[in-house]
Amino acid sequence: MSDREERPDRPRAVTIRDVAAASGVSIGTVSKVLNGRGKLRAETRARVAAVADRLGFRPNPLAQGLLAGRTHTIGLIACDGFSRFSVPVMLGIEDSLAPGEISVFTCDTRNDPIRERHHVERLLARRVEGIVATGRRAETRNGLGDLPVPVIHTVSRSAAPGDFSVVPDDRGGGVLAARHLLAAGRSRIGHITGPRRYLAAGQRAAGLAAALAEAELRPAAEPLFGEWSEEWGRQAAGILLRARPDVDAVFCGSDQIARGVAEAMGEHGRKVPDDVALIGFENWEPMALGARPPLTSVDLNLAEIGRTAARYLLEAIGGTPPAGGVLTVPATLVVRESTR
Repeated sequence: MSDREERPDRPRAVTIRDVAAASGVSIGTVSKVLNGRGKLRAETRARVAAVADRLGFRPNPLAQGLLAGRTHTIGLIACDGFSRFSVPVMLGIEDSLAPGEISVFTCDTRNDPIRERHHVERLLARRVEGIVATGRRAETRNGLGDLPVPVIHTVSRSAAPGDFSVVPDDRGGGVLAARHLLAAGRSRIGHITGPRRYLAAGQRAAGLAAALAEAELRPAAEPLFGEWSEEWGRQAAGILLRARPDVDAVFCGSDQIARGVAEAMGEHGRKVPDDVALIGFENWEPMALGARPPLTSVDLNLAEIGRTAARYLLEAIGGTPPAGGVLTVPATLVVRESTR
C-alpha cells in the first residue's frame, strides 16, 4: 500500500452549500454568481461574492473543466443500495460537485459481481467521466478492472495494486473509544463486537488493545466476537458479566450491539453510565439516539469520505490521477449520556 495511509486527511474545503447558507440565498443563486450567469440584482451578486471571499471559497478549476467536457456525469456503484453506509457517502460526493451541473448515476449491485459488471457497462455506455465504487465495511474487494475512466474506491478498499481507495479509520476509532473511557476513569474495559471474519471488527478490537497498552492495561476479558445485532449484544453482556462482574466499561463494535448491551446491563442491575460506561460504533443516529441512555459512538465520517473521494475523482478527470494506495479518513467521537 502507499504511504498515503499515514498522511492526515485534508482540512474540509468550503463548499458552495456553505456560501449559500451564509449568504441567505439558494445554491442555484450562488452558482449563477460564481459563473457569471443569470439575471440577478447587483447587490445580491456583491453580497454572495463578499461571503465567498470571506469564507475562503475557491471554485474548483478541475470541476469547471469537467463542466466543459462531454457528459457532465459520474457513476456511483454501491454494493448495498441506499443504506446507512452508502447514503452519507453519496451526500458527501454531491457536496464536492457543482450542484445542478454534474449528475450522478447511482447503481445498486446488491453485492453481486455479475450485476456490478452490468452496471459498469451501462455507465460506460452513458459516457460517464468517472466512477466512485463504495462498499459497506472496510473489507478488501476486487477492483472494477481496467476501465477507460478513473475509479475511486470508498469504504471498502480495492485489492488491485494500482487502484486508489478512501477508507474509514476503524482502528483509530477503537483508539478514540478507549482513550475516552480511560479519561473518564474507567479501567476494566470489555469489548463486544461483530464476526471475527470482518476486517473492521478486528481493526476496532486492535485499536482498543493498543490504547489500553499505552496505559499499561489490558482488556477486562478476551474480546467477544459474534454478530452485528442487538440480540448478540444482550447475550454477550451476560457472558462478560459472568467472566468479569467488576467490568466498568464496554466498548462495542456497533451501535446495534451497544443497544443490546445497554438493555442487558439494566436487566442485570447495572446502570449505564453510573456502573458501566458504554460506547458504540458507526454513530447510526436512529439506533444511538433511541438507546436509553443515548449512546456515545464513534463516527466514521462517511460524508467526508464521499467528499474526499469526489475531490480526487475530479482531479483524476482533470488529468491528475492519484497514485495507487489507501487514504484513511480519521474517525471522530460523538459523546452522549452513556459515558457521561
